[in-house]
Amino acid sequence: MSQEAPPVKDVPAEQAAREEALVRQVLAAFDGTPSPRLRQLVQALAGHLHAFVRETRLTTQEWEAAIGFLTACGHITDDRRQEFILLSDVLGLSMQTIAVNNEARGEATEATVLGPFFVEGAPEIPIGGDMSGGAAGEPCWVEGVVRDTAGEPVPHARIEVWEADADGSYDVQYGDDRIAGRARLHSDDQGRFAFWGVTPTPYPIPSDGPVGDLLRATGRSPMRASHLHFMVSAEGLRTLVTHIFVRGCAYLERDSVFGVKESLIRDFARQEAGTPAPGGREIAGPWTRVRFDIVLASGEEAEDTGATG
Repeated sequence: MSQEAPPVKDVPAEQAAREEALVRQVLAAFDGTPSPRLRQLVQALAGHLHAFVRETRLTTQEWEAAIGFLTACGHITDDRRQEFILLSDVLGLSMQTIAVNNEARGEATEATVLGPFFVEGAPEIPIGGDMSGGAAGEPCWVEGVVRDTAGEPVPHARIEVWEADADGSYDVQYGDDRIAGRARLHSDDQGRFAFWGVTPTPYPIPSDGPVGDLLRATGRSPMRASHLHFMVSAEGLRTLVTHIFVRGCAYLERDSVFGVKESLIRDFARQEAGTPAPGGREIAGPWTRVRFDIVLASGEEAEDTGATG
């Protein structure tokens, strides 16, 4: 069904009528879309785009610059880098989509952005194993329990974890086919999990492309708050994509992709050199440890998020 164009302030009536007529014509062109949902989406998108142009009185030069920007995003995107996800992230669109699709459900752990560096096929490690794969950084012990919203442990949940190294880079950014700072493991019969990684550190999102140009032009920082990624799934439960963040990180209040949520901030407890480590591991220097108990939405709340990236 066609929508009425909103009024535009400070535009002569004759000009406004001409613009409104075009909006109605464009929206009506999609009235015959067979899929009601697709019709709703394209008409809403077209309506909002026209409203943006009319509200801002977009110039031809600005329109051309926008087309050039989107073209540049396409040119830099490949199988290792997704500039459009990055753009969605820095505009807060990724987090808004997550908020819309992950309504609060009791004590279920909050979701946050997938980010552009998730990779399928991470190596499997046992409980207590090392996911760092030689990535540079201070050792960090991570442990917790996966439960459902009824408080019952979730056995054999699939847990994907990935993170940047101490230099702020993910393995896929090196271009040498290394696999480091990522792994897959499963919770035990009681829902418990544990692994070694590296203590998260803040790092900049890729800023050598058009998204970086946008951040510089708007005076924004490309820095992400220190975090560790999780994707947790189990049969009959809603797949969770989330992070945990390091309490005290300087970028918690200005994370470049708006991903920080208070409920996901954790204490990474500092352990001095010589402190006995789990599993009898010998660590020469200091290390950290953190606990992250995960609650998956269950029953009628189950929803496959179909996370991709």
